[in-house]
Amino acid sequence: MMEQEKLSPNVQRAIEYFEKIDAGDESYLALFSEDVRFFFPKFGTHQGKQSLIRFGERIGSSLSQIQHDIANFNFIEAGNMLVVEGQESGVMADGTVWPDGKVSQGRFCSVFEFSGGLINRMFIYVDPDFPSTDSARISVLSEN
Repeated sequence: MMEQEKLSPNVQRAIEYFEKIDAGDESYLALFSEDVRFFFPKFGTHQGKQSLIRFGERIGSSLSQIQHDIANFNFIEAGNMLVVEGQESGVMADGTVWPDGKVSQGRFCSVFEFSGGLINRMFIYVDPDFPSTDSARISVLSEN
């Protein structure tokens, strides 16, 4: 694990977010401003903590477990903005383990903006087809 005392407060806050999400700890909401702006593919762009709660309920209904490879994250920080590039893995509610290591790699990128020590914007860029079931697009794009 990274030595957190050498990391900026924004990087530390983002790591804390991912740790809480992986642990299923609902106190992650305390890391966000009340009017947070949030984006996730297929969910869209929303504002406010209630959108995070709705998203958590929806994604939680399809996932039984998620884990982020925090130790190998890449961070790019500029002012109050932080970009996190990394990999994640998990288990779908039906027991399907992902990524499959062929089509699905579990790669994602999250862009955070901070204000007053809180996350006030989080846009997540990821393929929400975690278990690679979108066969129509896979057949067009994949060489596997």
